[in-house]
Amino acid sequence: MVVVIILILIILILCLKIVPQANCYVIEFLGSYQVTWQNGLHFQIPLLQRIAKKVSLKEQVADFPPQPVITKDNVTMQIDTVVYYNIFDAKLFTYGVENPIMALENLTATTLRNLIGDLELDQTLTSRDIINSQMREIIDAATDAWGIKVNRIELKNIVPPKEIQQAMEKQMKAEREKRQTLLEAEAHKQSVVSRAEGDKQAKILAAEAERDAQIALAKGKAESIRLVYEAEAQGLETLKNAHIDENVVTLKKLEALKAVGDGRATKIFLPTELASTAATLGVAAEVLGTKGATPIDTTPKVKIQPPQEDVCCDDKNDK
Repeated sequence: MVVVIILILIILILCLKIVPQANCYVIEFLGSYQVTWQNGLHFQIPLLQRIAKKVSLKEQVADFPPQPVITKDNVTMQIDTVVYYNIFDAKLFTYGVENPIMALENLTATTLRNLIGDLELDQTLTSRDIINSQMREIIDAATDAWGIKVNRIELKNIVPPKEIQQAMEKQMKAEREKRQTLLEAEAHKQSVVSRAEGDKQAKILAAEAERDAQIALAKGKAESIRLVYEAEAQGLETLKNAHIDENVVTLKKLEALKAVGDGRATKIFLPTELASTAATLGVAAEVLGTKGATPIDTTPKVKIQPPQEDVCCDDKNDK
C-alpha cells in the first residue's frame, strides 16, 4: 500500500503544471483543442490531456535574411528586414498556419518586392519610413488570422549593386564639393559685405566728426566775436556812464592818431578841429611824438585869379 501511495503521489506531482508569466499553454483533450492555460498552477489529466504548444506572449524579433528586389528603374538590390511582433492568440498561432514564422518571412519578402517595384532607386533610398509603415499595415492585416500582431517593420540594410554604389559615391563627392564651393562663396560674400559696411561706417563717423569739429569751431568763433563786441559795448557803456568831457574825447582821438602815426611819417594829416588851435596842435605833437613834423593846414583856400589886362581894339595902336 505504501508503494502504491507513493506512486500515486508521484503521478499527482507530475500532473501538476505551472505556467510561467508571459506564457500560455495550448491544451488538447483526446487530440482536440480544449483550453489555453494562462500563467499559474494547473492540473493535467494523465493520458487524456496533453500540452499541444507552449507559446510566449512577449514581443519577439525576427531578423530575416536579405531578399533580392527589383526597383521600378530595373535596379536589383539586396534588402533585409527586421520584424517586431508578438502573439496575441495562442490558439490561432497553433492552428492557424503551419510554421507561422516561415509564413511571416515569406509574406514579408513578397510584400517588400511589391512595394519596391513601384519605387525608383532614389525613392527607395530616401523613403524608408514610408516603406516601413506600408509594410506594417499590410502584414499586420494578413497575420491577424495567425494570432500574430506586427508592431513594426524596419528595413535593416539596402545594398545596391557595386556599380550603383560607385556612381552614388561620385555623386555624393560632387555634391559635397559643390556645397563646399557654395559655402566658400557665401563666406567670401559675407566678408566683402562686412568690410564694405565697416568702411561705410568709418566714413560716416569721420564725416560726422568733421562736421562736429566745424560746428564747434564755428560756435567758438561766434562766441569769441560775441564776447569782443560785448566787451566793446560794455566799454562804451562805461564811458557813457562816466560822463567824460570834450578834453578826454580829444585825448582819445590823439591816442588813436598816435597809433596811426608810428613815427616814420614826415607828414601827418590832422582833423580840422584839432588843427584849429595851436595849443591843441602842440599837445598833439607831444602826444604823437612828431614835434619836428610840418603840420599841414587843412583849411580850404580860395584860389585868386591874376587880373587880366584890357585888350585894345584900336587899329592904330595895333599897327
